[in-house]
Amino acid sequence: MQLTPDNTLPADAGHATLLGRIWRPELQGPSVVTVRDGMVIDISISYPTARDVCETTDPARALRAAHGETVCSVQSLLANSSAASRDAALPWLLAPCDLQAIKAAGVTFATSMLERVIEEKARGNPAAASAIRTEIQSQIGDDLSKLKPGSEQAMALKQVLIAQGAWSQYLEVGIGPDAEIFTKAPVLAAVGCGDDAGLHPASHWNNPEPEVVLAINSRGEVVGATLGNDVNLRDVEGRSALLLGKAKDNNASASVGPFIRLFDDKFTINDVRSAELTLRVEGADGFVMDGYSSMARISRDPMDLAAQLIGPHHQYPDGAMLFLGTLFAPVQDRDAPGSGFTHKLDDVVSIHSAKLGTLRNRMRHCDQCPPWTFSASHLMRNLAKRGLL
Repeated sequence: MQLTPDNTLPADAGHATLLGRIWRPELQGPSVVTVRDGMVIDISISYPTARDVCETTDPARALRAAHGETVCSVQSLLANSSAASRDAALPWLLAPCDLQAIKAAGVTFATSMLERVIEEKARGNPAAASAIRTEIQSQIGDDLSKLKPGSEQAMALKQVLIAQGAWSQYLEVGIGPDAEIFTKAPVLAAVGCGDDAGLHPASHWNNPEPEVVLAINSRGEVVGATLGNDVNLRDVEGRSALLLGKAKDNNASASVGPFIRLFDDKFTINDVRSAELTLRVEGADGFVMDGYSSMARISRDPMDLAAQLIGPHHQYPDGAMLFLGTLFAPVQDRDAPGSGFTHKLDDVVSIHSAKLGTLRNRMRHCDQCPPWTFSASHLMRNLAKRGLL
């Protein structure tokens, strides 16, 4: 899993305003960085945290004007960012967010909504999913993409489904007025591009979820976007939606990166709305699976999801990162017919979008990934020691 500028940065990287974070071993802590002319610039002296950049009135302009120190080339940084071959004495890429809350919106696409219904009815048993999928689609169809959540038409469909005994809590958040928004991971717990990503060892039916992730400041302004893998344990969540925390929030189970691309005249919320995401899973056993997710088919507008997350009803003083959900829901059999897809150890997951770059991670069990040990208290102490607070 060799990372290079060509296979990691946005296609138009020369025009992109990129905000990131790296680990600097000689400082025993993280630094906020940007990319200029192929070099990694540490701007921590101007902005000690990524949160601070996002809180400015014009983050892209602030980042471009920030003073800093040249650390290394982007090429050498990326070459050292793969966990499998990392030199711990050299810098490597981290998740680009720090003090922001890490949140996720679920069931925002019709296809993934139906798969959540299937998980629920299968009680986490992948062998039962195929027959249930056929039954559910015969009742409600598989194209609800034009149905506006919370509309009169959606509420009418809800009554029909209740009468047919086909209603589900996943349909409620999929076509009802209120989005599902949950905490994906604690602050500073996300892993970055090149890191190992975690699967709970108790799970035997799981998959990647390629998503766009919004960067939102404390005022509720969406200031940029990046990519994320909302690793999903289908068997755990399928047993009960009340197990969502165990299904979603585990060590190394939130992957974000490679960089936050800040909004400017070259990249706006409309680019998020039209983003096309591709997914590739490459197994050590030779298995390859390709997937796809189009933001044009999302049921709820990204700005509506951001507004449901933050506002007078709920404040985030350090802002938030919001996973927007995915169209992708794999049904391809990996082993025995009818068994569906699930990860195997050492799968390499690549999530790509032209204007955001590529996020890559190797899948391991959570207890095989480096434990999360650097939290907000450690960050504050490290920045104070460096004279940045």
